[in-house]
Amino acid sequence: MTGKTIDQAFNASIDYYDDWMRKALPNYTDIYSTAMELIPFTASQPVDVLDLGAGTGLFSMHVFEKLPGARFTLIDLADQMLDLAGKRFHGYPDQFEFIHGDYRKLPGEMKYDLVISSLSIHHLTHEEKQDLFHSVYRLLRGGGRFINIDQIRGQTEGLADLYWSHWWKQVNDAEQDQKRIQESLDRRKNYDIDATLAEQLEWLNNAGFTDVDCVYKNFFVGVFLAVKSSAG
Repeated sequence: MTGKTIDQAFNASIDYYDDWMRKALPNYTDIYSTAMELIPFTASQPVDVLDLGAGTGLFSMHVFEKLPGARFTLIDLADQMLDLAGKRFHGYPDQFEFIHGDYRKLPGEMKYDLVISSLSIHHLTHEEKQDLFHSVYRLLRGGGRFINIDQIRGQTEGLADLYWSHWWKQVNDAEQDQKRIQESLDRRKNYDIDATLAEQLEWLNNAGFTDVDCVYKNFFVGVFLAVKSSAG
């Protein structure tokens, strides 16, 4: 077990994190293009977006390209990653707010039209995941959407082995730097608490969302959609 905290471990990857995401995710382009298709708002709408575990702002970057008039709040424990997000969006100070903090303790006064998260929530315990889904539901306005790109644990040991071997081959084919691969292995071993597909869908339903689905899945990564009723 590493002596690093999770924020320290991710801060250590800032020099290559965005590049690594494109290599380590099974079909990065499809994953994020699918997420963009789930956003119902137009470019001219004044949408409020909350990015949980925003890291370097990669997910927010894709959303900003589709919603250039939106207002964003990015929250993350890893301060150096959040600093990179600040640099990414430095030209838009009126549209971006950055919070260095723990999104398990979300304030209740602000409301959002869209909550997003990418490869972060699987670091929480299962109880914390369920509590967070309830908090996200509470923070969304009626008709709002929660789009979560996250890891999925295989329902059986055989499926878990399949997902792992597929990922292992993919990263070794795409990445020559063994140090980066080892750092990713350490992060997965020390901080990942994956839930099954069925568990995550059940928890989203239990939080109150009316329309819940995993609209895209590629081995161990899924794009989850949860819609809050317009009646709110």
